Amino acid sequence: MRKIIFFFLVTFQLFSQSNFELGKQYFAEKKWELAQNNFEKAIVQNPNNYQAIEYLGDIFGHLKNWDSAIAKYKSLREKFPQNANYWYKYGGALGMKAKESSKWKALGLIGDVEDAFLKAAELDKKHIDTRWALVMLYIELPGIIGGSEKKAQKYASELLNLSKVDGYLAKGYIDVYFKRYQSAEKNYSLAHKIGNSKTTFEKLYDLYLNKLKYTDKAKQLKKEFNL
Repeated sequence: MRKIIFFFLVTFQLFSQSNFELGKQYFAEKKWELAQNNFEKAIVQNPNNYQAIEYLGDIFGHLKNWDSAIAKYKSLREKFPQNANYWYKYGGALGMKAKESSKWKALGLIGDVEDAFLKAAELDKKHIDTRWALVMLYIELPGIIGGSEKKAQKYASELLNLSKVDGYLAKGYIDVYFKRYQSAEKNYSLAHKIGNSKTTFEKLYDLYLNKLKYTDKAKQLKKEFNL
């Protein structure tokens, strides 16, 4: 009898692992429906497969099914209240829902978005994505409902301490928003000098070409980056 029970337990675990691994494979291939199907099966077999629940939240995010994504991240946030990444993803999904909602509905969500990001930043002093989210939130929000360049600059400075590239990109982003293009050039140039990545190139190139209208500088930058 014990051998039979052991056999079924091992078989159960193998099937659960198989569905989860297949889900990860399809997720990496961006085959969202197949990935979702396998992760849901993995959760049926093991309701405590929290990685599968997180993957489902990510899938719903890719599909722009914000309510479902919010529900998954909320369940994880409640189960693991000290996990900064779950708070960050929950706030991100809420923020995207707010962007696609009416102005009045969005107003009711903004406070929760901010609270989630602030909680994530408090829990993890090195969480770069959360600090980026706060920079963008405080810059894009009107002042009357919490927008603040001072707050945005605070988190841009924190980014600078964590990652020079991200910090200079964040400060450049703020400068571009307020049309301080000369200052943005300095920050984006520093970011590109350090990072020399596709992202830093694109930010500086766009600034030269579309904001400052420095066509020659844009061409030279492109030539140097493609060498």
